[in-house]
Amino acid sequence: MPGAPLIARPKGRWLVCLPFFLLAACSEPPPPVSATVPGEDNAAFLARHWQRPLAPQGAAPRHFSAQEAALDPAACGACHAQQYEDWRTTWHARAMGPGVLGQLLAMAPEARDEHQDCLRCHAPLAEQADGLVAAIAGKAKTGLHAEGLVCAACHVREHRRYGPPRRDGSVAKPEEKLPHDGWQASAAFSDSRFCAACHQFEADGFALNGKLLENTYEEWQASPAAREGKACQSCHMPDRRHLWRGVHDPEMVRSGVTIAALPPRVEDNAVLAGLTLANSGTGHHFPTYVTPRVVVEMFQAGADGRPLDGTRQEHVIARQVALDLSREIADTRLAPGAEARLDYRRPLHPRAVRLDTRVRVEPDAFYSDFYRSLLQGGAGKGEAMIRRALADSLASHFVLYQKSQSLRDGGAKP
Repeated sequence: MPGAPLIARPKGRWLVCLPFFLLAACSEPPPPVSATVPGEDNAAFLARHWQRPLAPQGAAPRHFSAQEAALDPAACGACHAQQYEDWRTTWHARAMGPGVLGQLLAMAPEARDEHQDCLRCHAPLAEQADGLVAAIAGKAKTGLHAEGLVCAACHVREHRRYGPPRRDGSVAKPEEKLPHDGWQASAAFSDSRFCAACHQFEADGFALNGKLLENTYEEWQASPAAREGKACQSCHMPDRRHLWRGVHDPEMVRSGVTIAALPPRVEDNAVLAGLTLANSGTGHHFPTYVTPRVVVEMFQAGADGRPLDGTRQEHVIARQVALDLSREIADTRLAPGAEARLDYRRPLHPRAVRLDTRVRVEPDAFYSDFYRSLLQGGAGKGEAMIRRALADSLASHFVLYQKSQSLRDGGAKP
């Protein structure tokens, strides 16, 4: 993607601080708006806006109040209450959760280049990098670095505010007396390349089996959503809400897929059934990244509702990679419009009364395995955080779809 700064392959020690993946169905795109910088297109704006590492903000203008000069999200939320409340519920706000911080705390304070392997997307402000150094050195318990992808990471450079034009397409006029001297408007904030700064590796970035590890923007470019003019923001920021819902949100996932189960039948003392899951509404692969796992499973159950041994059959939808990211094990993800099918055939268990079908989503499956591996090998100073991150990753599982169908009278018949 010429002109747009994207993630380069990390150098030095590999930290597993993978960007949070997205998954959504699309709504109607917002109306187009125009940039207000004459002669500057979106690509030029983004190349300047996302130069990594980000430069320090420097001294705030002398006429700024303490609130105007602040970089913490709560200061922004004093005026932008809805955006702040939305942001607090998101994975952007948790981008520096215990899994990332637990790994970073095991590093040396002076290893700033290695810190940037994670911070460039999870906490990209220069002031956050300084805060992390202080925390690792034991000089601070918390700070701006722990707040993740904060408002200022996208909207503030050298204490100047940037954002999209107003909903009606208008921009601030010089005579308007606005807090923090108003804002510089740019259409780049509704351009998918804005998101690509963290959700797409460069063409020569880290890849496995010939495929970039993070390739969401390129997947979107090849999708019907891109051809229909539906940018990332159309789905993940509906009505300009700062929500960024993704694979952790059951309703968001349901809106992006279509699931159909065939009724079971018994033939020659065998149970036959099927289920299809189609990527009918996401603007990229389902799922787009290496961290989630979706498990389609069928099993026969007895009168007590418990699965019966030897009757389970499953299909996994995921990009499975080795924990050290040395190789790709399998890639069964679904491109937009593609579908997976599980054809069930198992002998009828003598105690079976029904066939159960489930689709389980494990949003943090890779992380769960990785954290277990870290703990087995010793996680050092960050062990308590890694344990908490493991618990959080396991708690993120949810059942997307489930159905029970009788194998007795009134249900499936030979």
